[in-house]
Amino acid sequence: MKLLDTSGTGVVSPLVRTPMMSPAPAPPRAYLNPRLSPDARRVAVAALDQESDIWVWDLGRTTLTRVTFDPGIDAYPVWTPDGRRLIFSSEHTGARNLYWQAADGTGAVERLTDSRNQQNAAAVSPDGRRLIFTETDPKTGEDVMQVELDGTHRVTLLVQSPFTERNGIVSPDGRWLAYEANESGRFEIYVRPFPDVNSGHWQVSTGGGARPLWARSGQELFYASPTGALMRVGVERASSWAATTPTLLVKEGYFTIPGGFPGRTYDISPDGQRFLMSKTGGGTDQTAAPPQIIVVQHWAEELKRLVPTK
Repeated sequence: MKLLDTSGTGVVSPLVRTPMMSPAPAPPRAYLNPRLSPDARRVAVAALDQESDIWVWDLGRTTLTRVTFDPGIDAYPVWTPDGRRLIFSSEHTGARNLYWQAADGTGAVERLTDSRNQQNAAAVSPDGRRLIFTETDPKTGEDVMQVELDGTHRVTLLVQSPFTERNGIVSPDGRWLAYEANESGRFEIYVRPFPDVNSGHWQVSTGGGARPLWARSGQELFYASPTGALMRVGVERASSWAATTPTLLVKEGYFTIPGGFPGRTYDISPDGQRFLMSKTGGGTDQTAAPPQIIVVQHWAEELKRLVPTK
């Protein structure tokens, strides 16, 4: 894996790839679900090696540290807003449930849920009080749920239907829940009011979509298209939901997994100027470049040039 940080004024395809990228080598592995810490100094990833654990890459010190050690599969890491804890899904005791622990790997691992159903962590609400996750129910399939991060660990249902709903994430102002669902026959991005999710329901994507992500400003919503490209929707500050038509932001070619699996394979920096994206390796070709994580910086200015506003 390489971490490429466009520290100059350039950006990564489909805009202009800068020659000022500086690779920070890490052991080549199959990394999934990269998540930037709230201070953008660390990246939590799930490593799909023989032990399938959570690791943290320190961008400044260029060190990779293992933070989970149990023999079961650990995946889908999510940071708490203060950056002190990591929440993740684990098969430590059988069914894949939710746990959390200190982000530096110290201290005890605490179980958050106890269910027979598989659960995958998705995102923490901006106030740090709830974890949004996906639970696979034998009757209804994948549903969007939440668990309180206080001492009660109370679990409540958010979106459930005969269709698949997953990858829920709450907007930075706490007003909207974005998620993906296949109620139209293919996966699209939908938004509902939060926490009163039954008071509204809007489709955001127009040609298929998965893995939604809010900009920290709350005025942009991103998602992966069926081809793997990254799409952008502008969100208006209004009393009711109002958004622009989706536009192409980053062409396909990065590891975004357009549909069919839970979890998100990209992230955005707190300042909204850089994307963290995965690049696949060359398969059995040993001379090919190893997997990469790409940091896309200053994309907003180029977007204004490519899609001028009237």
